[in-house]
Amino acid sequence: MTPYVKSFFDDTTHTVTYVVQEPEGKGCAVIDSVLDYDAHAGRTSTQSADAVISYIRETNLRCEWIVETHAHADHFSAAPYLKQALGGKTAIGEHIPYIQRVFGGIFNAGAAFKTDGSQFDKLFKDGETFYIGNMPAAVLFTPGHTPACVSYHIGETVFVGDTLFMPDYGTARCDFPGGDATVLYRSVQKLFALPDATRMFLCHDYKAPGRDIFQWETTVGAQRTGNIQIHEGISEAEFTKMRRARDKTLGLPKLILPSIQVNMRAGALPPPEKDGHHYLKIPINKV
Repeated sequence: MTPYVKSFFDDTTHTVTYVVQEPEGKGCAVIDSVLDYDAHAGRTSTQSADAVISYIRETNLRCEWIVETHAHADHFSAAPYLKQALGGKTAIGEHIPYIQRVFGGIFNAGAAFKTDGSQFDKLFKDGETFYIGNMPAAVLFTPGHTPACVSYHIGETVFVGDTLFMPDYGTARCDFPGGDATVLYRSVQKLFALPDATRMFLCHDYKAPGRDIFQWETTVGAQRTGNIQIHEGISEAEFTKMRRARDKTLGLPKLILPSIQVNMRAGALPPPEKDGHHYLKIPINKV
């Protein structure tokens, strides 16, 4: 089956949210949603998520899944807001408890914060199939950027999260807790084993030098032959050496500290304190 894919690009975080619809029905899934966050004001808003909601309602789609490719470090997930408005089950890969344990400790989340993934309705296993209407979707475990990343192979499409960027930009960084460049190389080979014509949808684009427009769709074949960091002929050892050296030059994403606190909770804000307000923590000299 070939799904219909509608893309929503968030200029602030350079994130792409996808609505994936079965070809002969009204079932759909939302992949990697965005809740807007003004870091200077400490305020959230819902323009990006509302655009997705409006599209689904206007086209009379039935939202069955709200899924994440991983716990994002650069934007808030809008999953709870979308679920309240549209229904559907929230889901992520089964290794999310590792992320919760590590970052629960970094943010001193306390014993009340569960690290078993139970904040999500469903934890996908590698190779598992779920259905969007009558359309099967396969879960591919693709760690490396984080130890919990998954991709979604749906018909003639694959949604790879941060694992790969456009061929002229390269691959994900691997220096977050539990990340591993060698593991990422092997995950990419799993994706490269898909048919060359498979349409590949990416979670971000930052416009490579010399390119004037944002792009977030390519193909497996274009990545395999033309990705500047991991194309055919690049060995595992060569890629690992390059990726580790490059990651040492990178600063942390500007929203990693607030984003992870939200996304490890499946998009929910930390519990309100006695005054009824939610607070995000900034650990000092700890990360």
